[in-house]
Amino acid sequence: MKRLEGKYILITGASQGLGRQLAIDYAREGAKGISITARRSGALEEVRDRIGETSPDTQVVLIVADLSRQDDIERVVATTLAEFSGRLDVLVNNASSIGPTPMPYLLDYPLEDFRSVLEVNLIAPYLLIKKSLPAMIERGGSIINVTSDAGRTGYPGWGAYGISKFGIEGMSETWAAELEESGVRINWVDPGNMNTVMHRAAEPEEDPNEWANPADVTEVFIYLASDESRAVSGKRFQAQEENWRRDDGRERDEG
Repeated sequence: MKRLEGKYILITGASQGLGRQLAIDYAREGAKGISITARRSGALEEVRDRIGETSPDTQVVLIVADLSRQDDIERVVATTLAEFSGRLDVLVNNASSIGPTPMPYLLDYPLEDFRSVLEVNLIAPYLLIKKSLPAMIERGGSIINVTSDAGRTGYPGWGAYGISKFGIEGMSETWAAELEESGVRINWVDPGNMNTVMHRAAEPEEDPNEWANPADVTEVFIYLASDESRAVSGKRFQAQEENWRRDDGRERDEG
């Protein structure tokens, strides 16, 4: 049996990079339905077609949306639930905005850009969780938030992006504590340096060939979406560490 057999999943930022790879890998692992959302329809259609080629039994819901808009967020959740007959087992908050590039220091950071980054990277995940919870609490479910090393260390020049990731980590920990008895688990994953469009824009002076392919970091996301992790919540994982399972409380106790 595949590890995500029968699961219904919503992935934001699914048109490229990590989100695209997660959609493909989740389908290969037997997901019953995958709702993919991003701002660009063409790229989403390519992901849908790729899933259809490799996992033709997976239902794909394609939603073009701007997650800086609350009405779009509400539409994403409502459409997903309508297509999945009210079911949602996994939510992956992957969509992210890097902000202006080259990234300015905070002293020179345009206020509107600062607000825009926080809307996409922090407010949108909060609202997506809030809107999705009623469908998840009855059956239990998994929420996975994507963070970054910039969410633990304040790097100069990483501005609103880094601040938003500090926020996503704190919010994830708070949600996990508040939902401890609900059957809904919340964890957050730092995928590490990946060769993606956003990362290349953020660090154009670096060699992207030294960074991981998104396909190399999805194992922890599959684990957290599966029933294997049903007792794991409130944990931070680093996808590129060979011993990332050390953050699984059960394995830590056994050690």
